[in-house]
Amino acid sequence: MTPNLAFYLHDLSPHLIRFTDSIALHWYGLAYVLGFYLAYRVMLFLAKRGLSEIKEAQVADFITLVALFGVVLGGRVGYMLLYDWDLFVQEPWRIFMIHQGGMASHGGIAGVTLFCLWFARRHQISWAGIGDTLVCGAPLGIFCGRIANFINGELFGRVTNVPWAVKFPTEILHEDFAKQGGSIPSLPTGLQHSPEIIAWFEQTGSSRAALADMLHPRHPSQLYEAFAEGLILSAILLAVRIGFPRLPHGIVTGLFFLLYAAARISMECFRQPDSGASAIMGMTRGQFFSLFMIIIGIAFVAHGWLRGGHLPPTTDKN
Repeated sequence: MTPNLAFYLHDLSPHLIRFTDSIALHWYGLAYVLGFYLAYRVMLFLAKRGLSEIKEAQVADFITLVALFGVVLGGRVGYMLLYDWDLFVQEPWRIFMIHQGGMASHGGIAGVTLFCLWFARRHQISWAGIGDTLVCGAPLGIFCGRIANFINGELFGRVTNVPWAVKFPTEILHEDFAKQGGSIPSLPTGLQHSPEIIAWFEQTGSSRAALADMLHPRHPSQLYEAFAEGLILSAILLAVRIGFPRLPHGIVTGLFFLLYAAARISMECFRQPDSGASAIMGMTRGQFFSLFMIIIGIAFVAHGWLRGGHLPPTTDKN
């Protein structure tokens, strides 16, 4: 094992406030709320400036519906279909057990895309035009979600020796821990997060330092993804949307798919594959599924240029 040295031992609690053993306010839930709020503010900002197919008065209702039926439902269905198919076949009712975790960003993006298609047809407005507004703020939700992943100590990175590496106690719950030379006594059921694992080791007579010595320093890949797939992506798309207001519908949406796919494929190089996740054509599942997003992105950009569907001039911002 790599010596502990100065590597940070992750000990962040997933609970913002804990009222009882079973009732608590989680950082992950707060991340969803904050992500939706930031997306709402960005969409409202664009609507007020006449840069949106969705009118200012419609933004609140739209973001509420897209959050429920697009992000949450799509993310959960996507996770079960793409990452936990065997369990879904055996116990399909688990798709409704969102409180136990398990959301897929690719599924959420697909859910949002389908919801926007329905919304566009219902209100007789441009589907691609809706996307051009939504994608400017949506990555901020991804940013918040990845920060929550880091706080939870989940979806951690590959082994490294960079100075900012982190040792995640949750590594011992990963099936690859033993394959990488790790050896620990049998753990009790119910341990899921860093503070719980650290507390159990201390209760059994071990120390934090002893636990840290067992762990591998890893890339904090959740933070890499938070900035690459979230904050930076949102800044780029918002700059394009404001700087080029007469772009054909679909161009900004296409850029989102292309840039997100590029960021995800790149960041997956630093991320430890999920337990039991086999490679697909030499790629991680996240990288493989992102290839389809490149195709979708190219299609949106091509459609926009060929159709030339510019935003109509307007002074009505209501």
